[in-house]
Amino acid sequence: MKIIADENITFARQAFSTLGAVTVMPAARITPDELKDADALFVRSVTPVNAALLDGSDVKFVGTATIGTDHIDLPYLGQRNIGFTSAPGSNANSVAEYVISSILSLARVKKISLRGKTLGVVGVGNVGKLVVEKAAALKLNCLLCDPPRTRSEGDDGFVLLEQLLSQSDIVTMHVPLVRDGEDKTQAMADASFFAQMKAGSVFLNTSRGRVVVESALSDAIHSGHLAAVVLDVWAGEPDIDLRLLKSVSLATPHIAGYSFDGKVAGTAMVLRAACDFFGKKYAWDPEYLMPSLKIAHVALDCHPDDPYHTLDELVSCVYSVDSDDAKLREILLRPDENVGAYFTSLRKHYHSRREFHHTRVHLRGCDAFVRDMIQGLGFQLG
Repeated sequence: MKIIADENITFARQAFSTLGAVTVMPAARITPDELKDADALFVRSVTPVNAALLDGSDVKFVGTATIGTDHIDLPYLGQRNIGFTSAPGSNANSVAEYVISSILSLARVKKISLRGKTLGVVGVGNVGKLVVEKAAALKLNCLLCDPPRTRSEGDDGFVLLEQLLSQSDIVTMHVPLVRDGEDKTQAMADASFFAQMKAGSVFLNTSRGRVVVESALSDAIHSGHLAAVVLDVWAGEPDIDLRLLKSVSLATPHIAGYSFDGKVAGTAMVLRAACDFFGKKYAWDPEYLMPSLKIAHVALDCHPDDPYHTLDELVSCVYSVDSDDAKLREILLRPDENVGAYFTSLRKHYHSRREFHHTRVHLRGCDAFVRDMIQGLGFQLG
């Protein structure tokens, strides 16, 4: 069996070699000529998979090691009887941890008290559900909006978007990119959307760049209507708008879901699905390949009057969103550098970020309230 895989899929060679002969290559080299006699193709989000790529090939199975599928022509694959899988939920915990890190960072930098605040979660799928769980650990009130789930499950626990926007102090987006239809999300965060948000509220987008109308977001920032904005995804990726970059509070290069654990989980998910498709036994254990932990233990003194200060110190030790923000902003100091190439390079060479559950926390002077919050975020207690 001949397999072609994007070199940016973590452990692609080691994982897919259990299935067949693997050739890994840059996404730009994945062309019709390379795929003529291939049996399987594994990609990430930068490779459009459609008739132009696959017509005339022997490809029988396509896997994308990402949660999104907007780069895949699914009707075409169906017409060709080509098997397909994605990796939904593989990076959900990574994104949820990014959101928590961002909220704590903003609270510190902007001097925002999180006590009694309401978080509005738009899209309550794999990622949104974990964001709600971790927000509950922070003792935030949560409002949930998810029209597809409301239709299938009933409206218990869900609210209309208008109510969420008007009552939330923080709004975070976790929707797929849907270009048309009843659940269209492309350009849903437009001028009307931001006008309905509370004055002085916070907006985060870690879903898809084109969910947001960036000109409307920029207007909401510059008018002072929004107190802070966090963007991990951008409409023009990788050629992002530098004016918007200057305006937002935290900016990162589409890496919210880039924990090492999430990447490996994505690889494992698509390999397992391919094994099922081809009738092969799944036989890959990535554990021995995982990088060593940089922060396995943290000793922490609690701040008795401010548990959020304690949590911010802890989270910053394990993952600092501020550091990723600073790296992206370096492009503003390099006027001659190609923006798209720099953005892509940051993603390609992203550090081996590990998730909270690997870290054991040794606390001094903390009560049960703080301990419960720390465990609720996923940390182990020493």
